[in-house]
Order: sequence, then C-alpha cells, then structure tokens
Amino acid sequence: MLPPAARRQVREARALIESWIDGRETVYGVTTGFGEFSNVRISRENIELLQENLIMSHAAGAGEFLPPEIVRAMMVLRINALAKGFSGVRLETLQLLVDMVNKRIMPAIPSQGSVGASGDLVQLAHMVLSMMGRGRVLRGTAGDVVASSLVLKKHGLKPVRLTAKEGLALINGTQMMTAFAALAVHQAVELCKVADIAAAITVEALRGSDTQFDERIHRLRPYKGQLAVAKNMRRMMKGSEIRESHRFDDPRVQDAYSIRCIPQVHGASRDAVDYVHGIVSIEINSANDNPLIIPKDRVHLEGGNFHGQPIALAMDFLAIALAELANISERRIERLVNGSLSGLPRFLTTNGGLNSGLMIAQYTAASIVSENKVLCHPGSVDSIPTSANQEDHNSMGSISAQKGWKVLKNAQTVLAIELLCACQGLDFTRRLKGRKPMKAGKGVEAAYAFVRKHIRHLQEDRVLYDDIQRALGLVEGRELLEDVQARIGTLN
Repeated sequence: MLPPAARRQVREARALIESWIDGRETVYGVTTGFGEFSNVRISRENIELLQENLIMSHAAGAGEFLPPEIVRAMMVLRINALAKGFSGVRLETLQLLVDMVNKRIMPAIPSQGSVGASGDLVQLAHMVLSMMGRGRVLRGTAGDVVASSLVLKKHGLKPVRLTAKEGLALINGTQMMTAFAALAVHQAVELCKVADIAAAITVEALRGSDTQFDERIHRLRPYKGQLAVAKNMRRMMKGSEIRESHRFDDPRVQDAYSIRCIPQVHGASRDAVDYVHGIVSIEINSANDNPLIIPKDRVHLEGGNFHGQPIALAMDFLAIALAELANISERRIERLVNGSLSGLPRFLTTNGGLNSGLMIAQYTAASIVSENKVLCHPGSVDSIPTSANQEDHNSMGSISAQKGWKVLKNAQTVLAIELLCACQGLDFTRRLKGRKPMKAGKGVEAAYAFVRKHIRHLQEDRVLYDDIQRALGLVEGRELLEDVQARIGTLN
C-alpha cells in the first residue's frame, strides 16, 4: 500500500503535467517525440497514442526471460522510484503496478536488449506491456507464459490506458540492472561469511596454523575487511585440539598463501562488496526518470539520472570480488584433494584406485573459476551509440549486472564444493593414525556437524552432483550461517 505522503506527492506532480499540457508547454516526451525525435512536436490529440507507441516500439527484447525474483525486484524498485513524486504518473497507474506485485503477477520480460543508458528501456517496456494487457506473464516455475489480459481479468484488475508522460515515466530507469545488483549484493554479504566458514574448516583439515590470524598482524594493515576476516577465523578455530596437537612439533614454518592470506584476500573482497552495497543503496532510493518533475518549483528538468554507469562499474567490481573468493577457494580445494600437499588420503578416499573420491569435484571447481575469469571482463568499458548518436555514451550496465549475477552463482557453487572437501578432509584429520580423536575449533565443529546432518561422509564413490547440490543449498540458504552464529555469536 502506498503511504499517504507518497500518494500526495504523486498527485502534485501529475497535476503539474496536466497544467503544462493545457498550457501547450514543450516538455520532452510529453509534447515531443523521443530520442532523436525530440524535435518533433506532438499534437494534443496524439499524446496518448504517443505513450502507447513508445511502449510498443520499445518492447523489442530478446533472449530468455528474466528469473521471477528479478522481475519482482524490478517492479518493487520502479514503484519506489515513481512513488517519490518526481515522474508525473497518475496514481491509478502506479496503483496497478502495486496490485500486480501484491498479487504476484510477474510479467514475462526478455533478458537482452538494454544498453543501460536511458535506463533499462526494453525490459521496462515489456513490464508496461503487461500492465496494458498486451504482454505476457510468467506462470509457474517451468517458464510457461500466458496473456497478461487474462491474468489481469482473473484478479479483477483493469489494463492501464497510458496518458501523457506515463509511458516514458515507467520505462526511464535502471530497475533491471539494479534488481540484479540489489539481490546479488545482499547474497554476497552473506557469502563472504560462508567463505570464512568454509576456509576455517579447510585450515583445520589441513592442520594449518592460526598464527596468520593474529590480530597484531592485521592491526598493522588495518583494512576493515581484513580485520573482520581474521577475527572470524580466530573465533571459528578457538579451542581447537587439532591446532594444539601440532603447535610445537610441526616442521612447517608457514602455510601456503591460500591458507595464510585468507584475511587479506577474503577481506579485500569484503571491502569491495561493502562499496557496491553503498552504491546500490543510493540507486534503489533514487529518482532516475527523465524529465524529472519538481512540483515545489513548478519546473521540469531534462537530465541523465537514468544513466546506468554507477551500477555498471559497481557490478563489474562485484563480479571481480566474488570471482576472487572462488579463485582462492579452488586453490584450497586442490590442497585438500592433493595427498602430496595435504598429508591426507589422496582425493580424500581410503580405497583410492577403486574409488576416485573427490577428484572430479576439484575439476568442477576449476572449470567454474575459469568461466568466472571470462565473465569478469568489464562490461562498463564498452559503449555503442544509439538513437542516431543522440545517445552517444551507453553504460552497458545490464551486461555488467547479469554477468555479476552469474559470477555470484558460480562462487556459491565453488564454496559449496570446498565445504564438501573440507568436511571430508576433517573426517580424516580428526582421526589421524596413531593419535586419539581430536576436535576442531568450536565454530568449525558447529559448521561440520551441520554439513554432516545433510551430507554423509563419502565412504565409497557415489554421484557427486547430488552432494554438490545439497552443499549449494546450505551455501545459498541461511541455515548454515545461522547455526554457526547461534553457537559462537554473530560473525563479522
């Protein structure tokens, strides 16, 4: 439900639009054409047709439909932007969009077509097409679609008939790329903590040192993320019998970088995620229409708040940061399965040769991190002019956003594989030949026990796809993180 203040602001801006039409004022996209056609004057009797034609012509998407969660986020973000009262839509038009969200009517929106400068014009046009009863909406989870007119009628909603400024107001915005960014950065914040959990289990399985996590080291290079990760690692390993068992008789002076530099690498990615979080927080609460209506000054201002450059750069950065979490995770996976490096059974199986153990899990991780390296080529450095060079610099933020989303999903999978391998390694480390069974740190024990509730020890070869998918569910969900935090307190 729209709050009273928002309803008042929307009405004030709309009244101003209508006064300008009555006064025959020249307003871009209201009494003129669009883009290169901005010098074409539109007669009063054609103002509604202008808006309808805008949506029809801009609904030119291609490719697979966007995931329902992205579509829903797009709609919510567009509502938030329009409700600020700087766009000039009618209240009933905005209310229809609110009703569609509340009734979970998700337009079928193609994923390709946005160059990310005048906002995500193509995708938002497909959203509006559904509001007009001329588009399609998603049905179920199988990718099926049905005519939006039928669905609107079923829910007692009437298709909108656009009038002055409304088509332009509904499609000028960065809502597709920002939907990807908002959901991605939210998940990335939690993934950073899961990465620390997986890494801590690996350190224990490999009988690594805790010296590299000493606070005195990190106070001398006090990056926020680095300090936070080091603290998490100390808390996860606190009380470790495994660590104590080899504190004075281990010939290794220091661990490999993938172990020793966890705070530095994970921490840098955390700081990047924090930066992106700040950018996205600004964008989701901004008015990014054009022209913008300023009711208190009774003016319309033509500008470029729809340009996606801030999100384009941020999502390129997020992709790189998450790819690095996956990169270092894969190197730890290799150390776990490589008997020459780990001192554990080769490929973490007791009957090697007959069984391959977790050998191919590392292959899968290697494949995914290699894919990430391709995806991390920045989309934001590209620009192809459009609209006869009127729109001569485009952000390609939609490309950056969708790549960033894919890298996030890939990183989650790699960390799921590390969880599998680390817990398997810990099974062996806790019962090293000639030693009594040992416990890991309190946080590691909590994480290990939670994983083992869902995935049993790999005694003999089985289909690893199933194990990876179960582990991925633990990484994507909150249960693992919540269980660990319930036992050792909130992780940084």
